[in-house]
Amino acid sequence: MVALEPWLLDTQLLLWWAVDPQRLPAGFAETLQNMDQPVVFSVVSLWEVAIKASLGRPDFQVDALALRQGLRANGFSELPITAEQVIAVQALPWIHRDPFDRLLVAVSQIEGLPLFTADESLSHYGPGIHVVA
Repeated sequence: MVALEPWLLDTQLLLWWAVDPQRLPAGFAETLQNMDQPVVFSVVSLWEVAIKASLGRPDFQVDALALRQGLRANGFSELPITAEQVIAVQALPWIHRDPFDRLLVAVSQIEGLPLFTADESLSHYGPGIHVVA
């Protein structure tokens, strides 16, 4: 049996999975429910959620700790942020301005993981970035 390559999900897809699963495209949601497909999340996403939650916006009511616990309880693996990933952001072209998305692209490139996103603009960073719609 061939081991499947883990998928890295961006913050938006993680939030949809955890909070609003009907927003996920049907085929993609089914694949995520198949535990044969390993899925990872970066601490970058937890950091982004923690910052947004700390702003106290009424339209963003996600707790970073609860998100982490839910992801881990459902078989998602956690990737730490490394200095190598952070430094790689410096070499990325300015296709996208969001610092969290830029760091997720760097994580994908450094770790050799495909990044899945709903943000079509990230696809301009090249192979390895997969837009689900």
